Amino acid sequence: MGDAVLFDARDDGIAIITLNRPDTRNALSREIRAGLFDAWERFERSPELRVAILTGAGEKAFCAGGDLKEMVETGMKVPPRDMFPQPYDTVELSKPTIAAVNGVAFAGGWMIAQACDLCVASTSAKFAVTEVKVGRSSPWAAPLIHMIPQRIMMEILLTGKPISAQRAYEIGLVNRLAEPGQLLDAAIELANEILDGAPLSVRAARETVMLSTEMGRSAALQAARHASEYCYNSEDAQEGPRAFAEKRRPQWQGR
Repeated sequence: MGDAVLFDARDDGIAIITLNRPDTRNALSREIRAGLFDAWERFERSPELRVAILTGAGEKAFCAGGDLKEMVETGMKVPPRDMFPQPYDTVELSKPTIAAVNGVAFAGGWMIAQACDLCVASTSAKFAVTEVKVGRSSPWAAPLIHMIPQRIMMEILLTGKPISAQRAYEIGLVNRLAEPGQLLDAAIELANEILDGAPLSVRAARETVMLSTEMGRSAALQAARHASEYCYNSEDAQEGPRAFAEKRRPQWQGR
């Protein structure tokens, strides 16, 4: 993936993926996109890695969005369906992801932060869906309706005006806020809270959330029960209650 996207596979099961072009505010250039596709694939295919944190290098930008110069050079109209590496959409993932937003997350930057399961933001971060300012569109924002109220989503998309990290937290787009120098630590803390859970239980829980956003109540209940059977029948499902009864930490095997 070169040096445009850095990949740190930690011993604790956390992968830290860093957009590494701060001089261009980590815009989604060809090399950034290619690096991200490779990074997400590496994360998914590494059984020892259970949670990924996506962040940006530098203090000014998480990701400023698409490469507008490239769009001009290519005369781009409708972006190719597989152009952008979006977790759980154009990238097939089955594990939890956390966006650690350290600066501006505009347009495509908002897109990739939104695509992650969870979001921790620096108090100095800003978010915006700026497509109306440059004559583009934001169909990728459709899932926002499951995260924030309709009228707030409408204002964000129609005006293109940035919102603060505090406002993003208030409307439910951001899970946790952290001071700029403590952002990555806060994201790692959240990742470790996930790692405390049994791997198969975490996977089933994530599937339950996603099923619930895509189906009606009855269908989601039925699908979630089916998705949970592997977890219930696992060795970990016996280890958890046993460890609790024996007053010790469980030893998860992921099977």
